[in-house]
Amino acid sequence: MEDKYNQLHLERYSKQLANLLCDRHFATHDTLNGPQLLGFTPIKQVNLFVIKELLLKWHHEMANLRSPYFDYEHEEVKEALVNFMNVLSRKILMKRNAFEPLLQKAIYDTFLVVLAPVTTFEEKFLRIQEEITLPKLQENLKYIDIDKALFAGFVETLSPNNRDREYILSRFTLYVKANPDSRTPLSKLVEKFNSLLPVTEEEIKGTTPAAPAPVPVPKATPAAPARETEIVAPIHNTQREASAPTARPMYRKAEEDEDAEDAPVNVRPTLNDNFRKASSASLAESHTNRKIESLKNSISINQRFSFINELFNGDNMAYYQAIKTLDDYPAPEVAKRYVTQDLASKYDWSKKQDHVSKLLRLIERKFA
Repeated sequence: MEDKYNQLHLERYSKQLANLLCDRHFATHDTLNGPQLLGFTPIKQVNLFVIKELLLKWHHEMANLRSPYFDYEHEEVKEALVNFMNVLSRKILMKRNAFEPLLQKAIYDTFLVVLAPVTTFEEKFLRIQEEITLPKLQENLKYIDIDKALFAGFVETLSPNNRDREYILSRFTLYVKANPDSRTPLSKLVEKFNSLLPVTEEEIKGTTPAAPAPVPVPKATPAAPARETEIVAPIHNTQREASAPTARPMYRKAEEDEDAEDAPVNVRPTLNDNFRKASSASLAESHTNRKIESLKNSISINQRFSFINELFNGDNMAYYQAIKTLDDYPAPEVAKRYVTQDLASKYDWSKKQDHVSKLLRLIERKFA
């Protein structure tokens, strides 16, 4: 049911293709707008998954508008916000550094529709929902192109009372097993992607070593259409999934200068103290790993999305700026201090030690 695949090569291919497509477009354009996004690739599913990610971004924006001083549950306020978001959906405008990670993930996720439909259903239909309802599941179908009949057929079997995630996922697993003819063969999907950047089934499945793919010469994309188009269908009440962000206290940093004579007394332990143990363990482990030249080029796509979502609250611009700053530091001590003091305090990483430890291990490998 779930096909085996080479995750490392799939990540590498998704990154190469996203880079190639962006080279073509941004060679002649500074930004990407909504009409261009609709037909950015000839593979409709890739474009739809980028739009789906943008929809999630909009929900986060909606959550950021919440305030303890105003009644956001009032019907007039809800209607005004919906109208505002519908207008915003026709004003998409992205630069390369914001768009390329979305495109890379969309390419990767498109392969997973064929290789791992259960994983796709869990992420695209269940994981993003605070509360599972039949209208919300049906709403998500508009972002599925490949094997849409498979997903739609299953959703039709559900009753409005089916709201348990594990139960729904287990039923979908059985449904996929019972309907193998509804799935697109990997060969058909590979054929579509081959027209953009060469890849084989064997490379995707990991049955043969992956040969370096020849990179076509970038070519300019057509000029941006002048007419604005509504990229995402009007937002309905079923799409109000974002919740109000929880306020988090900012902790005061203690001075780390060992030469300071007037050290503060009774200062609350810093986040640097919390991470020191994890950092020491990661230092020993780093010697067993090969040296990396830069953080930017060595962090995998899955790890990157994990860092962005868990450490930077979904803000990819903040992530890229932080990684660039870390790559520019001349010594590991300075880079680690930037992570455990500046960034950890700014984003409240007191409960994110596992992710922070992974970032610190990468820093150790860079300066090994």
